[in-house]
Amino acid sequence: MATLARLQARSTFLAHQYYFRNSAVDVFRKKEYDAAVKIQSWFRGCRIRAYLRYLHRVATVIQKCWRGYLGRQHYQLIVKLEFCTMKMNLYNAMAVRIQKRWRGYRIRKYCFNYFYLKEYLKAVSETNDAIREALEEFAEMKEREEKKADLEREEKKRDYQARKMHYLLSTKQIPGIYNSPFRKDPDPWELRLQKAKPLISQRPKVKQKRGVNISNRLACTSARSLPQSEILPPIDRKQCQGPFRDITEVLEQRYKPLEPTLWMAEPINELKMAREELRKQEWMRNINDNMISKLYYHHLISSQSMENYIQKLDKLYKESKRRQKVKRRLKCEVSVE
Repeated sequence: MATLARLQARSTFLAHQYYFRNSAVDVFRKKEYDAAVKIQSWFRGCRIRAYLRYLHRVATVIQKCWRGYLGRQHYQLIVKLEFCTMKMNLYNAMAVRIQKRWRGYRIRKYCFNYFYLKEYLKAVSETNDAIREALEEFAEMKEREEKKADLEREEKKRDYQARKMHYLLSTKQIPGIYNSPFRKDPDPWELRLQKAKPLISQRPKVKQKRGVNISNRLACTSARSLPQSEILPPIDRKQCQGPFRDITEVLEQRYKPLEPTLWMAEPINELKMAREELRKQEWMRNINDNMISKLYYHHLISSQSMENYIQKLDKLYKESKRRQKVKRRLKCEVSVE
């Protein structure tokens, strides 16, 4: 009972206390709710992120295995291609080596004889050396001759100058300019003037006029019976006014040389002559083919002989064209007749 009495006495205090606590809880309830929501969201986020990390690890493992498989397949394909390429390169190198050996053997045996070429080149080098020595000797000889001719021309020029200046020679009464008394020794030109002969100017010979008899002049029996007058100087003609051509052009056109046509320039029997010439050339070629030597044959396969052969083919082609033209012209003549 005492307890109940105490509780009844404290009932008002407990009511106030209950109200106060409930009011305090209502004040902090939203803050606590927000804190609980934040804690729950953080925990759930950590759990989801952990699950996503797990999924990422699993996906990475799957992608790694698949990409490794594709890479190994691609690498095997590249290895196969490289192996095929290496084999083809090896086979090509072996084929080239075999072809090189075979072609070298064939050229050395059938087309190109090294020993004959060596002898030929040796002969050519010896001939070139001999020609070069001869040309050097000839050049030295020409140089000596030119020097000798220059010296002779100089000597002749000095002699002619000395003959022209012979009047400067010193005498007993008057010393010359080249033998001055102020010199110890005379000048070399003084000795040259002493040896030279004086140059005498020759006067042109006057032709004596033949006397003409007066009776012959009167009778006019000779072409020179009448007095001959000197040739008059040419008169400077002025160019004619108007659309006239120049005199020199007209004279060149009038007196130009004869230019015969193709009909007159070529002989009548040209076709026959061409056939004979072709027959002679064929006969000469057959003889040369039978009598040709190995050294000459190797010389023919050189570049110069090939150029000569091309020039011969060009000449034969032009000759055939000309023969065709002559044939057509002969046909036209026959048809006209």
